[in-house]
Amino acid sequence: MGRIQTPVGHSSTIRKEVRTLRDDGRGKILFAVSAGSFLIVGVQMIYPVMLPELRVAYGLNLGTAGLLLTLLWAANAIGQIPSGILADEIGEKRTLLLSVVLSAVTIVLIVSFESSAALFASTVLLGAGLALFGVARYTIMYETYPDRAGTTIGIVLAAADAGQSLLPPLASVLTVVVAWQLGFGFTIPIFILIAVTIWLYIPREVSSEKQSSEHMSLSRFAETLSMMYTKRVIFATTIFVIYVCVWVSFTSFYPTYLIESKNIPQTTTAILFGSFFAAGVVIKPLSGAIYDRVGIRRTLMVLAPISALALIAFPLAEGVLPIAVITLLVAPLLGSGTIAQSYLIEIFTHDVRGTGLGIIRTCGLLIGSTTPAIFGFFAEIGYFDEGFLALALLIGTMITLIMLLPSK
Repeated sequence: MGRIQTPVGHSSTIRKEVRTLRDDGRGKILFAVSAGSFLIVGVQMIYPVMLPELRVAYGLNLGTAGLLLTLLWAANAIGQIPSGILADEIGEKRTLLLSVVLSAVTIVLIVSFESSAALFASTVLLGAGLALFGVARYTIMYETYPDRAGTTIGIVLAAADAGQSLLPPLASVLTVVVAWQLGFGFTIPIFILIAVTIWLYIPREVSSEKQSSEHMSLSRFAETLSMMYTKRVIFATTIFVIYVCVWVSFTSFYPTYLIESKNIPQTTTAILFGSFFAAGVVIKPLSGAIYDRVGIRRTLMVLAPISALALIAFPLAEGVLPIAVITLLVAPLLGSGTIAQSYLIEIFTHDVRGTGLGIIRTCGLLIGSTTPAIFGFFAEIGYFDEGFLALALLIGTMITLIMLLPSK
């Protein structure tokens, strides 16, 4: 008979895993990067919740509002390559600090100016600032925890989901009670606190410049690109791109859809929106840990079909409770990004790991950034429900690719 693991055994395993993550001061690094991820991604997701208020304040229709989100995501996408290059060249610590400081300055600009042109320009700058955090948080986790990349990246991304679940509802409440400017402005002191945390908790020797005989050159950049022409990279990149398209479209218009199509109050919508990311707090580290043990294919083949079926059911749901249940069933999609990026980051060599992942994230986020404008256009002409069915079809394509992908 097989040995039965008791609850005490499970508890002992968890305590051992936690001790391993905290050994040699690494726990402080994990905390600092997770805290930054909490804020950076949470701030970006304030935009969809604020979209109804911004539409009123600036007279934006659904198509123009979608364009604003597209610009935010496009700037974030383009900034991934500089993030990767900077992580490889000047180190993760400096790159993370630069991201936090630049984002804080941009938030000040957003709440200070009142013209729509200033809003669009500041949004682009914010997307670029947030982007610098993107790749560096992955590479520093792989450098710090080479044997637990999936687990620790899952923790960092779970912290991002915690930010997405808490910051948008808080921004919504502050907007209703005070003004929309405070819905962004309350994050400024948090940015300052995170900058101090990164400065104190991440040692230079962990995130220093990569020990390479040459800095980034065109030839080395071309060598990085040549590493991508393998079945593993092409398939995993395509899975990541599909994940981004679905995730960006769903999260960009989820609040607006519930308010305008399902007649759900804004505060309730913000709570439901937060619950989607709250589920990710559990799903991402769990999916990362499972990936570390069984590989990419078996993990994704469990997560993806659940999200596809939930998206098909989403337009049919009526009432807060059914929508809440379906929202939680869409949430397994969040584990797909954790797994695909953990899989990809292991493929590249030490000196170009940040650059390689940066190129892939730029491609994925840039393609994904076009989807809010497309989704918003079809919503404007009366095809809001059909948009969610199209997202389910995209996940069906992802499932086909997963079946063909070599496992870890």
